[in-house]
Amino acid sequence: MAPLPPRQERLVDDLAPVPLLSLGSHLAINYQPGNRRMVSEYQHRAGLSFLYGEARIHGKRDGERIRHRVGETIELIARQPQAEQALRRQLEQLDFRPALRQSLALPKDSAEMFQLSGEDAWIRFVQEQLPELRRQGWQIDIQPGFLYDLTPIDGWYAEIEQAPEHDWFDLELGIVVDGQRIGILPILLRLIRQNPRLLSPRNLSLRGDDELLRLQLEQPRRRDDQPLQVTLPFARLKPILATLGELYLRESLDGPALRLSKADGARLAGLDGLHAQWRGGERLRDFARRLQHLGDRPGLPPAGLNARLRPYQLQGLAWLQTLRELGAGGILGDDMGLGKTLQSLAHLLLEKQSGRLDRPALVVMPTSLIPNWQDEAARFAPQLRVLTLKGVGRQKHFIELADYDLLLTSYALLPRDIETLKQQPLHVLILDEAQHIKNPLSKAAQAARQLQTRQRLCLTGTPLENHLGELWSLFHFLMPGWLADARSFSRDYRTPIEKHGDEARLAHLRARIKPFLLRRTKEEVAKELPAKNEIVHWVDLNDAQRELYESLRLAMDRKVRAEIERKGLARSQMVILEALLKLRQVCCDLRLVKSESTRTARGGSSGKLDSLLEMLDELMSEGRRVLLFSQFTSMLALIEQALHKRGIDYLKLTGDTADRRTPVERFQAGEVPLFLISLKAGGTGLNLTAADTVIHYDPWWNPAAENQATDRAYRIGQDKPVFVYRLITRGTVEERIRQLQRRKAELAAGVLAGDTEGRWTLQQHDIDALFAPLPD
Repeated sequence: MAPLPPRQERLVDDLAPVPLLSLGSHLAINYQPGNRRMVSEYQHRAGLSFLYGEARIHGKRDGERIRHRVGETIELIARQPQAEQALRRQLEQLDFRPALRQSLALPKDSAEMFQLSGEDAWIRFVQEQLPELRRQGWQIDIQPGFLYDLTPIDGWYAEIEQAPEHDWFDLELGIVVDGQRIGILPILLRLIRQNPRLLSPRNLSLRGDDELLRLQLEQPRRRDDQPLQVTLPFARLKPILATLGELYLRESLDGPALRLSKADGARLAGLDGLHAQWRGGERLRDFARRLQHLGDRPGLPPAGLNARLRPYQLQGLAWLQTLRELGAGGILGDDMGLGKTLQSLAHLLLEKQSGRLDRPALVVMPTSLIPNWQDEAARFAPQLRVLTLKGVGRQKHFIELADYDLLLTSYALLPRDIETLKQQPLHVLILDEAQHIKNPLSKAAQAARQLQTRQRLCLTGTPLENHLGELWSLFHFLMPGWLADARSFSRDYRTPIEKHGDEARLAHLRARIKPFLLRRTKEEVAKELPAKNEIVHWVDLNDAQRELYESLRLAMDRKVRAEIERKGLARSQMVILEALLKLRQVCCDLRLVKSESTRTARGGSSGKLDSLLEMLDELMSEGRRVLLFSQFTSMLALIEQALHKRGIDYLKLTGDTADRRTPVERFQAGEVPLFLISLKAGGTGLNLTAADTVIHYDPWWNPAAENQATDRAYRIGQDKPVFVYRLITRGTVEERIRQLQRRKAELAAGVLAGDTEGRWTLQQHDIDALFAPLPD
């Protein structure tokens, strides 16, 4: 056979190289000597080759010509090394570096291999830089299984489905890909369980909003049956995970939607940052926004409220009203003195005026606070019909409970009366000083949970004193199940937080309770408060005090009237002062009265001292710095004994104090939070601006002297609002003289302060008022 004629060769030297970039991934399993185990990891490669017409070449060979057959002709194609190098440099400018290790991500010797530093770089390249290479004419070959073959997201959606007759709703969050809606909550839940640290609060805080998280979707799949790959920006993920961050505690999800209680709707405002297309749940989302932005829509005070609510109190009223609309309870945890009682009364008055208070409201409190509620209800909300359940005669009112708007009782009486009270449907149930149920097994706590009511509220400046179990007890009363059962709560929150300092668990707990706990400190609302806020703190005599008070009152009344009849009013002042002094001492503490009867006093020696100690517990827990004044040094000695028993540190200054400078300097330096001062020794000459709270245990009846004592804290250099508390025993001579002070400003400075120059005339009805019997 004759040999074939040689093929004709043609030189081609004007073809520019077209870059071809191949992208592939491979799951490699390698042995790590350090760990002594096999570890799987993905390897990703970008292979660079060049197309000259139909010919494909890669690698660096200067001067090489490509032999390519076209029909009967052999083309000798001249490579363009400078153009190829420019394309390599373009890749390097996108942070690609030559791959030094071989990988099965792409076929061996199929291209010049490059790699990127990590997942973030690959995602940024695929989403931002790869489209630009395509626009420049680069050919892109994506191999099956390439991990960053990403499908664009068309949009985000959120859907709420709520049945009106149920107390739950279904929430679905998702993305739209290729026209299909895909719920992402199950995907995130699976991811969190596989790698809890990935989406932990700490890790999220380190992620920029523009960073991306790659997710693989098992359904739907691409036309080549490969799973879809998408990326979610952390700007969208953060609000989801911050709002629903405790999802991974749940056992499972039933389908793409998450079933939540109606109270969970309070957290939906946190999802506004998702910028999704919402459908359904308009009312729930409105409630959530109102709870989150109290300052934007403050409440309107009810008509007839005899008080001007400050802005923060109007916000508190709006919060209480929104919780009621949501069907949820809450803890009003403002500092002492910020008006928790007033805000609650405004809430009840609004309920009455709207026609919703068709059942009574019940407030449970320590016995010592009942006079405060009686006084403030009468003063600020006289439209409310109030019934106080106390004493042996309270049972006669049980048949008429429904006739009143507001019922008042104590923690001591609630367990005794629970069989009756739990039969009476309530509109609102309020626990004042709610830390009294911090032990969920106490009789008061168990009784409170049995009451039937539409809304439950707690008032306390110290919702958490010792451990998280106390907070759980409050929520177990407010919203049973909200923080799970006690054992689960300990496992999921108490143990991780208290023993291990788990910040993620703490963040989840905060997110869960935040909508239902409103706490403002004095510092936060200082701009809205006067420089000096004066508060009367009413207390009741205990039974032993009442008995001795009445006995002494009758004796002193006879003695004073006899003296006045014999000597006249002007010459009877010493006898009047002596009589009033003894009655005032009974109001302070039975032990101040020198008599045999006080040795066997029943039920404690002082209701006022008990109330003071409760106040100090709360004030100390709030970090307050307190000046406590008393006219009687002997009373300060009794207070000292009680402080010793409670382990409360204090300083003391009386007329017997030789070194006045040291205790003052220690208090001003912040070493000790409580300063006991006798009114006479400390009423003048002291600068105690470190204090933010003043308590007058037994108010001095000359207002000028009392104000001088208060001004030890309220003076130039004071940069904090000062709260002044006056402890007054209800129905006693203390209250009567306070009433007389308003009518006759000179009375205290005259008779009671011993000022015989006072320009006043004491009438017979004044004597009648001062020595009137205690009310029933």
